[in-house]
Amino acid sequence: MKYCALKHMMDSLTTKEETMWQYSPKQVANGMLMLFVSLTELLLTLRVALRFFNGNPDATFVNWAYSQTQTLLEPFRAVFTSTDVVLRGWVVDYVALFAMAAYAVAGYWLVSYMRNMK
Repeated sequence: MKYCALKHMMDSLTTKEETMWQYSPKQVANGMLMLFVSLTELLLTLRVALRFFNGNPDATFVNWAYSQTQTLLEPFRAVFTSTDVVLRGWVVDYVALFAMAAYAVAGYWLVSYMRNMK
């Protein structure tokens, strides 16, 4: 009798664990979208910091960071005529800051839209 009850309890735990890790396609798409937006924001933050502190573009890591974020900034190049403004030796990249805000707003809007879809 004890063995039967224990086996039933173990079977129910296994079933709960298996169903706990199953996600709907909407949840997977939501997670992928949030991951994309988070990585985009992280890369653009890195670019802003490197530009602000005058990172040497000849350095391998800085060159990699600039080349990875170049395509993310292309839709926003026409917004500002000057891509950087020098203030006391520090470079402020307004295009990257605007792109960060635009990607954050677009990501938030898409995630909330997908959550409200039926």
